[in-house]
Amino acid sequence: MQNPNGQSKIYLGPEAWAEFCDALSRRNHRIFLLTDTNTHRDCLPLLAEHLQPDTHFTMPAGEAHKTLATCAQIWQALTDARFERGDMVLNLGGGVVCDLGGFAASTYKRGIPFVHMPTTLLAMADAAIGGKTGIDLGGYKNQVGSFAQPNAVVVNTAFLQTLPQREVRSGYAEVLKHHLIYDRSAWAAAVASHTLPTHWDDTVASAVAAKLHFTEADPLEKSIRKALNFGHTIGHALESHFLAQHPVDPLLHGEAVAAGMWCEAWLSLQRKGISPAEFNEIADLLAHIYPKASFAAEEVEVIAAWCLQDKKNSAGQVRACLLDGIGGYAIDQTLTLPEILASLHQYRQDYP
Repeated sequence: MQNPNGQSKIYLGPEAWAEFCDALSRRNHRIFLLTDTNTHRDCLPLLAEHLQPDTHFTMPAGEAHKTLATCAQIWQALTDARFERGDMVLNLGGGVVCDLGGFAASTYKRGIPFVHMPTTLLAMADAAIGGKTGIDLGGYKNQVGSFAQPNAVVVNTAFLQTLPQREVRSGYAEVLKHHLIYDRSAWAAAVASHTLPTHWDDTVASAVAAKLHFTEADPLEKSIRKALNFGHTIGHALESHFLAQHPVDPLLHGEAVAAGMWCEAWLSLQRKGISPAEFNEIADLLAHIYPKASFAAEEVEVIAAWCLQDKKNSAGQVRACLLDGIGGYAIDQTLTLPEILASLHQYRQDYP
């Protein structure tokens, strides 16, 4: 699969993994490998059987380290190793590593090639695909970033065996989001199974195809790519709030998005974008898979305030994607602060 400007190849499956590793073994450029402490421990051994990088940098794991300070350390490491524009950064990790590594590579010497090798379901289904890079600033998600396509994305679902179940469940939220906005039949199958898949190759391939449907048509997020933000306006607010106020046990990205999808589906119901039966189906599946994101009533206003700095906002208004039926979407929907507050209070009250 190619991205819209033809720069990025998607390698899916064991044979494609072997093809990519073989191509790199015959390379005539240097490789800067970025890992975090988790992927250095759990995933690097699988890669090391096939590929030895020229330089290796390991960052601390977690969203709290997706910052300008970490990015500056990567720039310095690239500089110290005298990496040039013809060399390459290889990002071995989840969404944080892909976002941060892509941003560092796309800005170092005005841009050097980079490749994503996602190791989490979240990154395979979403973060590694589509050419978004970024770092957090002041607690706000991806406040600084760029659109920069990787030269390749290499997806090997064998890495999922290194993950705790909580991380896999978190990534599945992005898969469900793709189903809700794009694929009614896949959504129906998820509802019927009511549990996480056990074999991931087909699920990941389906999610990648859905992501490419939107990003190929709209690489810079001017129109339909905004549909991929369903669940993320309120979800990012929850994620940022928990990271700031509950740093010992923050919400994972997918856990926050699942709660955000519940809230934004409820707002879709209020605006008659979906029927009560459709909302109940969504709410039931989410509650079956994801534990409740617990926050006190007095935290609701603080959480809602995070939405005021959401990067999708326009003309001082909070913008979101809501549902227009299962498999349909309505982009550029303005959310008022009272609506956001109401959805969060409703989530506290109704989510089991």
